[in-house]
Amino acid sequence: MSPTPLALAYHPFFLGLRFVLELFALGCFALWAWRGTPGPWPVRFLAAVALVVAVGWAWGAFAVSGDESRSGETDYETPGPLRLLLELAVLFGAVAALYHLRLRRIATAALLVMAAYHVAAYDRVGWLLTH
Repeated sequence: MSPTPLALAYHPFFLGLRFVLELFALGCFALWAWRGTPGPWPVRFLAAVALVVAVGWAWGAFAVSGDESRSGETDYETPGPLRLLLELAVLFGAVAALYHLRLRRIATAALLVMAAYHVAAYDRVGWLLTH
């Protein structure tokens, strides 16, 4: 895929922003699991780690071959629309986790940033929808 002059999703700034959003989402899931799991701290810790590992594994394993925002390789070939759905579920699921934790201001700010990112990364969204 050759980027167009207005292609923002593959600009180093947007790739870095996407990476930060991914880490932020994993942190949100860890916090949600920690606070939502009853029991002593070792149980809560294991729940947080298990959820982060599961989400991170799904994020890394299910991909579209040739995706320039990644290595282009994949463990499980995934259709682009399904990969986009996975990305939206993870990123906006983090917003839902924050909202569930009653961290509404942070959730609102994260929602705005993630929505703005996806609007600006229209070229990658379009690519995923067609592959």
